[in-house]
Amino acid sequence: MPKIIPEDKARQGRWGWHGLRILIAALLLAFAAWGIAEIYGEMAKTPATQQGSAPSG
Repeated sequence: MPKIIPEDKARQGRWGWHGLRILIAALLLAFAAWGIAEIYGEMAKTPATQQGSAPSG
């Protein structure tokens, strides 16, 4: 005979500290990727803007 469990007690699991650590790690990795993309974008655009005036022909 199956055991009857009340609806408020039936859970698959809880998030706890493990889930919180995963969410924080994902957030930090997203910030790191964003920072790297910003630095790369600045480095890629800098040489084109520092060439000075266009050569007259």
